[in-house]
Amino acid sequence: MAGQIRQIFGGAAGNLVEWYDWYAYSAFALYFGPRFFPPGDDLAAALNSAAIFAVGFLMRPIGSWLLGAWADRRGRKSALTLSVAMMCSGSLLIAVAPTYDQVGLLAPAILLFARLVQGLSVGGEYGASATFMSEVARAKWRGFLASFQYVTLVGGQLLALALLVLLQAQMDDAALKAWGWRIPFVVGALCAVLVFWLRTGLVETEAFAQAQANKPPGSLLSRLLAHPRELLIVLALTAGGSLWFYTFTTYMQKYLVLSAGWTKQEATSASAIALLVYMLMQPVFGAASDLLGRRTLLLGFGVGATLATVPALTALGQARPDGSGLLLLIGCLAILSCYTAISGVVKAEMFPAHVRALGVGLPYALGVAIFGGSAEYVALAFKDAGQESGFFWYVTVMAGVALVAALALPDTRANSRIETD
Repeated sequence: MAGQIRQIFGGAAGNLVEWYDWYAYSAFALYFGPRFFPPGDDLAAALNSAAIFAVGFLMRPIGSWLLGAWADRRGRKSALTLSVAMMCSGSLLIAVAPTYDQVGLLAPAILLFARLVQGLSVGGEYGASATFMSEVARAKWRGFLASFQYVTLVGGQLLALALLVLLQAQMDDAALKAWGWRIPFVVGALCAVLVFWLRTGLVETEAFAQAQANKPPGSLLSRLLAHPRELLIVLALTAGGSLWFYTFTTYMQKYLVLSAGWTKQEATSASAIALLVYMLMQPVFGAASDLLGRRTLLLGFGVGATLATVPALTALGQARPDGSGLLLLIGCLAILSCYTAISGVVKAEMFPAHVRALGVGLPYALGVAIFGGSAEYVALAFKDAGQESGFFWYVTVMAGVALVAALALPDTRANSRIETD
């Protein structure tokens, strides 16, 4: 049991740093955005920053293919170590990048390149870490233990927001815009070096070793395409789930500022509190899936998200910075937890070990790149066009797609490929 905990901790700690580095960009975009683009209004700078955030997601399918294939051929440990090294380099590049005033259009080009490197890293991280943590967890508590992937994913976002709150308290707005925004990227790069060392001490999973001994013939692509139904289910679940996730986590901070009229500090504080509660929800919902089944929770998300999107976003757009707005946001994150707590494990249980990392990572990365990663940009574009409510209905439709996928999914708790390989 102690060895299993060490393995889970090793995978989770790396996941925490990976996602901290990824979300630091979004958390501090309101401050560094104007430094990388020609002078203009705040909405234009937010749109430009969101566009690069979205473009970074386009690299995630490539990263999921490269590192997913690496994980299925060379091992989960090797892929996890490589992904955190790539994230370190991307964060360090942003930390030292020159601004538009210094080098002109080269500044956004450097920012874009760094974000593409981070996109490759995160694209490979999800599938490899979901596979690793699901394979080392015992079947009885797999939903609970694997939920710590999203505990650390949300924890990374929360740490980025916590650092933002701290810097907002210690520095004035001008200093944050001038140079303070570089601090979180320096911190991320240093933490990634520490995690690189930590991940070199992980032990490869038994499932990978068995898969290498019993690998079926054919190329990796042909073996992956032998599971079209599973690939489509993962893609559809991710399309709705990731869009909801990025709407109510990453974009929410900007939505509360630009639409509800909150100050940056009020929006950051509310987001941080809501994310802390949300993070603590993950093991609870993960344990519930061990008792009730994975499909039950996914159906709960599909129904709840489809019905709640429009009224919830409408109410949040009119909410005041008091307890009522915060409680509403936490309620939305509770619905989301039915998906995120078991997102990794339910996908890992659908695929055989010889294509598990790639089967989990590739359709997930495609769904996130198309729908989740573009959430901020699409929302801001609707707002810029004066049709903000159109975004609410778009999110509703995609939640319905996730519901259809959940209806087509057998309960993987009772039919896990991790045990039947």
